[in-house]
Amino acid sequence: MKVTTMNESGVLSKRFPKFLQRGKLGAFLTVVLTGQLVYVSFEAFKGSLLLPLSESLGISVDQFGILMGWIGIAMFFYVPAGWVNNRFTIRSILIAFAGWRLITFLILFLVPGLSFKIMVAIAASWGIWDAIGWPAVVNGVVFVAKDEDTKGRGLAMGLLETVRRAVEFAMNAVILVFIGMFPDSAVSILKGFAIGYALLLIPLIFALLRYVPKNAVAESVQIGEKKAGKNVAALAGLVNVLLKPRVWMAGVAAMCLYWTYVNLIYLSAPYIKLVFNASDAVAGAFGIFNTGLIGVFAGLVSGAVADYVFKSSTVMLGISLAVTAGGAFTVSLLPAGSESMWLAMILLMVMAIGIFMGKAVILAPIAELHLPEHISGSAMSVGSFLAFASVFWAHPMTAGLVESHKNNVYEGYQQILWITIVVAGIGAACALILAIVNNRMDKAGMLEDHGENDPLAVKAEVVGEGSTIL
Repeated sequence: MKVTTMNESGVLSKRFPKFLQRGKLGAFLTVVLTGQLVYVSFEAFKGSLLLPLSESLGISVDQFGILMGWIGIAMFFYVPAGWVNNRFTIRSILIAFAGWRLITFLILFLVPGLSFKIMVAIAASWGIWDAIGWPAVVNGVVFVAKDEDTKGRGLAMGLLETVRRAVEFAMNAVILVFIGMFPDSAVSILKGFAIGYALLLIPLIFALLRYVPKNAVAESVQIGEKKAGKNVAALAGLVNVLLKPRVWMAGVAAMCLYWTYVNLIYLSAPYIKLVFNASDAVAGAFGIFNTGLIGVFAGLVSGAVADYVFKSSTVMLGISLAVTAGGAFTVSLLPAGSESMWLAMILLMVMAIGIFMGKAVILAPIAELHLPEHISGSAMSVGSFLAFASVFWAHPMTAGLVESHKNNVYEGYQQILWITIVVAGIGAACALILAIVNNRMDKAGMLEDHGENDPLAVKAEVVGEGSTIL
C-alpha cells in the first residue's frame, strides 16, 4: 500500500486551483449555485417549459413576454447598483437576493388567483434585484477564486457558466421526463417542481452564511478637509470606477461579445432553414446544439485555456472575438442553397465556439484589472451594464433586418454577418489592447491597484472575518 507523504499531497493540491481545494470549494459552489437557483423557477423555464409555465400561472405567452420585459429593466439599474455592491458585502447581498426570490416564487405559485398586476410588480422587483445580485454573484466568484499565487481567474468564470448551464439542463430535464410520462398533468407537474426548486433556496441561504466569507466594503472617504461615512464612500468608489479607462475597455469588449451572441441566435436555426433550405428537424437540432450544448462545454474549456495557455482571460476574450469574426467572414463567402448547408453548419459551429468561449469569461477581464476589493463589486456592475447594453438594440436591429428582407433573405443575413464581423473585430481590438496595457503595467509593477491614485480616497474595511471550511 502506497502512503502519500505531505510533500506528495502538496504537489497534488497544486494541480488544482485554490478555489477547488479544501477551504474554498464550499464557498465557490455556494456562490455559483446562487447564480442559478435564483432563476430556477421562472427564467430557467423560458425555453422548453414556457407553455406549461404560462398555463400554471394562468397567463398567455404574450403576458409572459411582458413579465420578461419588466425583468429586463435591470439594465437601467446596473450602474446605481454599483453603490449597493460597494456598500454591502457579497454575502449579505446574495442572502437578500435569494431570500427575495424565495418569497416571491412562493407567492407566484401558491397564491390562488394572483392578479397580473402583482405579477408585473414581482417581475419589476426581480429586475431591480438582478441588477444588484448578478454583479454580486460574479464578484463573489472572483473573490472566492482570489489566489495569491496565480492571477488567472478564467477557470472560475468558465465553471460559473458551465455549472449554471448544466444545472439548468438537468433540472429542466427531470421535469420534462415527468411531463413525458404524465402529459395530462403537465401544468401540475411544472407547478410542483417550481415550488420544490424554490424551496432549495432555503438551504442555499444557510450555505451562504456558513461558507462565504465577508469581503471588504467602503468605510469612509476623505473629501477636502471633511471625512464622509460609508454611504458617501460607497458612492465615491463608484465614481472612481467610472473614471477608470480600463474598466470601459473591458466593458466595450464584453458588449461586442454579447452583441455577437445575440446575432448567433438568428444565425443558427433560422439561417440554416431560410438560406440553406434545411428541414425543420435539421434546423431545430442544429439550433439546440449550436446555441445550447456548445455553451456547456465551451465554458470549461475556455476557463482552462485562459488560465493555463494564455495566462489571461482578457487575451482569451480577444482571441474568441477574433475567431468569431473569422468564422462569420468565412460563412459570408458561402452561396445560398442546400449544397452549402453542411459547410455552413460547420463554420457556424466554429463561430459559436468562439462566442461561447468568450461568453464564459465575459466579465473576467474586470477581475484582471486588479482593482481594490472594496470597489470590485461596482466594477462588475458597470461591466455588466456595458456587456448587456447591446440587448437594447441588437435584437430589434437583427430581427428587423430579417423581417425587411423577406423577399431576399440571403441579402439580409449577409448584412447581419458583416455587422457581426465588424463588432467582433472592434471587441477583439479592445480586449487585446487592454491585455497589452495590463502586461506593460504588470512589468512596471503598476498593475496592482490599491486606490492610491484615485481622485477620491476611499478607506475600506472587512466587516467580520471567517467562514466554515469545506
